[in-house]
Amino acid sequence: MEVLPHFSHVHPLVFNDGRSHKSEEVYCCACGELVSGPRFSCVNCGFHLDKNCAEAPVEMNHPFHRKHNLKLMTSSPYVEGNPICGFCNNICEKFVYHCSCNLVFHIKCAFLSYKFLVKNFRELDHQDKPISSECHSQELKKVQCFACQKSLLESDYISHDSGFYLHKKCFELPLKISHLSHRYHYLFLQFNSDHLPCQICQETQHQGLVYCCSTCMFVIHIECVSPPPTIEDPSSHEHPFTRCLRQFPFNCDVCGTSGNYVSYICLACSLIIHKKCISLPRFIKSIWHDHAISHKYFVVDNGCTTHDCLICHKEVNIECGSYYCSKCKFIIHVNCALQKARWYYKIESKDDFDKLLNAMLEVGTMNPSFSVRKMIKVGEKMINIEIEHFSHQHNLVLSDEVKEQRYCDGCSQLILTSFYGCLECDFFLHKSCAELPKKKQIWGHVHQDPSVLTPNCLFRCSICNFICSGFAFKCEFYLCKEHICLRCVEIPLSCMSGGHKHLLLWYRTYFGQCCNACGNSIDGHAVYRCKVCNFNVHSACVNLLPQTTWHKSDRHCLILTYHEDNDYTLSLL
Repeated sequence: MEVLPHFSHVHPLVFNDGRSHKSEEVYCCACGELVSGPRFSCVNCGFHLDKNCAEAPVEMNHPFHRKHNLKLMTSSPYVEGNPICGFCNNICEKFVYHCSCNLVFHIKCAFLSYKFLVKNFRELDHQDKPISSECHSQELKKVQCFACQKSLLESDYISHDSGFYLHKKCFELPLKISHLSHRYHYLFLQFNSDHLPCQICQETQHQGLVYCCSTCMFVIHIECVSPPPTIEDPSSHEHPFTRCLRQFPFNCDVCGTSGNYVSYICLACSLIIHKKCISLPRFIKSIWHDHAISHKYFVVDNGCTTHDCLICHKEVNIECGSYYCSKCKFIIHVNCALQKARWYYKIESKDDFDKLLNAMLEVGTMNPSFSVRKMIKVGEKMINIEIEHFSHQHNLVLSDEVKEQRYCDGCSQLILTSFYGCLECDFFLHKSCAELPKKKQIWGHVHQDPSVLTPNCLFRCSICNFICSGFAFKCEFYLCKEHICLRCVEIPLSCMSGGHKHLLLWYRTYFGQCCNACGNSIDGHAVYRCKVCNFNVHSACVNLLPQTTWHKSDRHCLILTYHEDNDYTLSLL
């Protein structure tokens, strides 16, 4: 009787050839699968291991991961949650092979990948032979090749009964190659455990296999090993780009970021760019700007001033590519503009760009919310002193004198500046609220069709999350219907706050200290920030706190200000 001491169990395991007790169903405690052949068991504990799992080495030198050995563990190496297998992408709940690089495999997946690696057909199921993709085209639409992570359609593939798929051409890949873009070392077929971007296409493939030099942290995707010598995309550039495999540092003329390996060159225009930038859209509509913007290879500025990106607030090199609005001098880094797919949409042609730009400029002027009933001339300027507003049945008269506390029926805020009022009933609107257009494109809103100004609403604002009353801009997209209050409609990219002496810049998300206004954490929130003083304020605190207000205990206006906790000079006045 063969006995096997195993590190995973306190008792010795007894060998069972599987011929006796054929009707008994037992599952392997290592891989979780039904054991149909020889096994090692502890009958008293009900602990069973398939023979292959029982004889698995405690450490495996896996050729797809040359940096470290994989160690066999009986459970998840992490304190919380179960890891995802780097081979099959499913949850690991039993025995795993683990590396400190955060690479984890099911015990069976580690074996299977090794067998494919050494091309050991004898150890694989007899069904693992090339199959034409034409036979199962409908079934393969969502199935990817394990190695290159591309669709199995239009290519012969190999299938294993475990659900493992591999292109026939990927199965035949060499395990080691030399490449013109990296002449120092060989590149080995490896798991991308460091999640490095491909040095040709600049994209990161987290699953599957890549060609890698671990010494230089150099990675090339399987499909990028032999990139096309020329690429042409007339929608982005009028000339073809030619591949250059020589290693040299360069600044991409399209996106403005650096490159060090494979580049593509337009000989006619003397442009050097990344492969991924060849098909960059020339015209886009961004949620961060009211107008359509176009890509520029450089921006001419006779004033020789610096230009900061209005998203990340870092300087834009105007000698390299950026997105630019010539109407209002808005400029933004290419990678900031295209950071998320939902932040923009592509405009196909110059004609479409011009039409959209003109339409955006006309949104406010073509959709006024009021009509003028009486005007007066003050100097060279005509002033509307009486209007008819779509939200009210009586005419509204302009007033510059605030004699008592009144609140705007549009934004529900205290009125401290010029306003329109009804002489017949208590209805008041800030001048700025009364002159809002009926339709407006909301800056930062995902749906780029203009939202509609809607009066007499009680709603929760989708931006500040406050329950509001009065006017709202309502998104007309049938799956959205979000309401946005008037305070959140105009979120400036920069502003001056009464509580601080310098210009504050808007950051979509920021991680750092506490809000200097309310004292709460700013981690992960939109903030206004002064880079000079490290002064940070929640976006909501800037937009929702009025610069001046009234209080029943004082007959004067209270002005928003800020001072340090240890500054007692104000309290002594």
